[in-house]
Amino acid sequence: MSASDRPYRVTVVCHGNICRSPMAEMLLREAFDDAGLGDRVEVDSAGTSAEELGNPAHPRTIATLRRHGHPDVGWSAHRARQFRADWFDDTDLVLAADHPHADRLGRLARDDDDAAKVRLVRSFDPDAVAADELGMDDPWYGGDAEYEQTYDEIRAAVPGIVEHVRRALDA
Repeated sequence: MSASDRPYRVTVVCHGNICRSPMAEMLLREAFDDAGLGDRVEVDSAGTSAEELGNPAHPRTIATLRRHGHPDVGWSAHRARQFRADWFDDTDLVLAADHPHADRLGRLARDDDDAAKVRLVRSFDPDAVAADELGMDDPWYGGDAEYEQTYDEIRAAVPGIVEHVRRALDA
């Protein structure tokens, strides 16, 4: 199958793959469906660490999505995974939640093509870019307010990510 025959693939990456990256994965799945791109785009997520392997999304991640009325587009089946360098072969865009994740992904990149696929989630939010605040704090250390902040930061970036992927698909 050629790259043009397969779906465009997005992988969101955070530390443990239980908070930020699965939240972004689910919000992006829903957004691509809403944009009519759900059959052309696949979204998954992973962590840079192996410490949460096999664990479900954090209960506060799911509670935050539920609180905002989002349907279960895969969170009940989510299990934490660790990003591997060979995943660059089948991934078109790798979205890092924070600077340390982008740095780790950069070290995993085998060449310039791999490295060019890595972007920070918030680099797609014009307000975050203007404020030079592209990192995303880990809500795991906090409570509901921190999960709400994460949710808001991801939601602000989603339209830019969808538009970026739409342009890539149209190219």
